[in-house]
Order: sequence, then structure tokens, then C-alpha cells
Amino acid sequence: MRQQTSEYVFPFEKLDVWQLAIELAEYVLNLLERLSQNKHIRLIGQMEASATSPAQNIAEGKGRQYNKEFIQFLHIAQGSIFEVVTLNEIFRRRKLFSEEEAREVRRRCEQIDRKLNGLINSLHGKKRNKTLNGTVS
Repeated sequence: MRQQTSEYVFPFEKLDVWQLAIELAEYVLNLLERLSQNKHIRLIGQMEASATSPAQNIAEGKGRQYNKEFIQFLHIAQGSIFEVVTLNEIFRRRKLFSEEEAREVRRRCEQIDRKLNGLINSLHGKKRNKTLNGTVS
């Protein structure tokens, strides 16, 4: 669990999926730090970007005014998870990540993907319910 630097909690910090995305980023960055920075530098940079992107997009989307915008950012976060899965497979095949490390990255990505799907479906449900009740979200 994270250690807070202040009493204030941003709304996105309360989301389990954001916390899991932060943990994924931390795990992947720790794996990447031990790799030679002279070899596969572009792949390493791409993995850094894709592994940190989901948490950033979840946070940015949570700050938007409308659920439709939040959902769009959640889809972008999901796309970044798919990038991590793809790069993870490349790293595994190139033996940059061990089988165990690659399995753990994939497990974390699957968990985040399921949470993102659940949140997206929940937000779509809220939108439909508000529309059915005569209000617009």
C-alpha cells in the first residue's frame, strides 16, 4: 500500500484500479532498472511509458467533468495495458524478463484489465440509469 505525503486524498487515489496500476508501474520499473540501458533502449523506453500510462490516464480521466470523458480515458488506459502485455511477451522471448517475472506482469495486467472493464461497465450502467430516470449525465 502507498504511503501518503499529506492528509488530502485525490478522488482517483481511492480507486482500486489506480492503486493496482501504480503497483504494476512500480513492479515493471524495478524490472527495467536492472537491464542494460545500452541494449534495447527503445523497447525499455516504450515499456516504461506503457507501464506508467494506465495510472496516469485513470487519474486524468477521473478529473474530467463527464462520465463519457472518464470512460474514454479508461479505454486509453486499457490500450496501454495491452501494450504492456505485448512488450512483456517480447521481453520474455528475448529473455530480458524471466518466465516468472513475465507471468507476474501478465497476472497484474489481467487484474487491471478486469477492473477497468468493471469500472467502464459500471459507468455505462450509471449513464443508462440516469437517462432512464429522465436526467442526462
